[in-house]
Amino acid sequence: MTDAAPLDLRLAPMAGVTNVSFRLLARECGAGLLTSEEIDARALVEDNAHTREIARHLPEERPLAMQLLGADPDVLAEAARRLEAAGADAIDLNMGCPVAKIVAKGQGAALMRDPWRAAMIFRAMRKVVTVPLTIKIRGGWDERAPNAVEIARIAEDEGVDALTVHPRTRSQQFSGRAPWDVIGDVVAAVGIPVTGNGDVRSRADALAMQRATGCAAVMIGRGALGAPWIFCATPTTEDDRARIIRRHCVLIQEHLSERAAFLQLKKHLAWYSSGRPFGAHLRPALFAAPSAEAAQSLFWHHWHEGADPSMVKS
Repeated sequence: MTDAAPLDLRLAPMAGVTNVSFRLLARECGAGLLTSEEIDARALVEDNAHTREIARHLPEERPLAMQLLGADPDVLAEAARRLEAAGADAIDLNMGCPVAKIVAKGQGAALMRDPWRAAMIFRAMRKVVTVPLTIKIRGGWDERAPNAVEIARIAEDEGVDALTVHPRTRSQQFSGRAPWDVIGDVVAAVGIPVTGNGDVRSRADALAMQRATGCAAVMIGRGALGAPWIFCATPTTEDDRARIIRRHCVLIQEHLSERAAFLQLKKHLAWYSSGRPFGAHLRPALFAAPSAEAAQSLFWHHWHEGADPSMVKS
């Protein structure tokens, strides 16, 4: 593989981040398959208003995978059926979320330590959807039980069409270097496409992962925070990045409620300031800004001038 080889770069699902506005931005930057934030299956089936908003999507996002979170096979199957009817191009099962309140319910990464339940879920979901069924897994629950290969083989046997591997175990959370060899082990063990995920912060990293593991695609999550231009096929200039940030601000305000947009703007502008002069001082000022307009004014003064935000009037 050469540096000119095409890369299939995908946006990872991230709770509170991969909403409509960020997904649209990633697609405009060149991302391939997009995946929604995790959608609670039971809340979706019970028609929860907040969950309906999380599941909202637009035609220009497609192809779009909708990710479900849950542990009950019947509930997950019904939620998957509804998402397909609503236009999902693929249904993804979250088996990787390490958050304590999620795994306490037997959901997310907790399914890695329950292969029997995982198999029942795969089977139930496969029966009701015709679009591709995929899963996102971790390397295992902890270092004593690394079972990504076992889960991947079960998934293939139950008709799962593809999977994504984040190779850290649940107990590792996001600490340490992601052991990419786990991804390679899964690639070698199954015949369905495998997407790699973990510690990809540049296109060079994505190429290195593909070379090291043989994965068919690369999914990027934290590496896209504050740097969605990671999906761009060509290097970006300072002006390109400023244009992308401005476009993101527009999308946030177009597609989110006023309150949600204000919170998202501050969060993303803080990420965009990372690594820049006075960035560490700017972030507290951004979160203290009284309005979306004030936050953006403060950010752009910082971006263009590199000024100390303590000297800038918002």
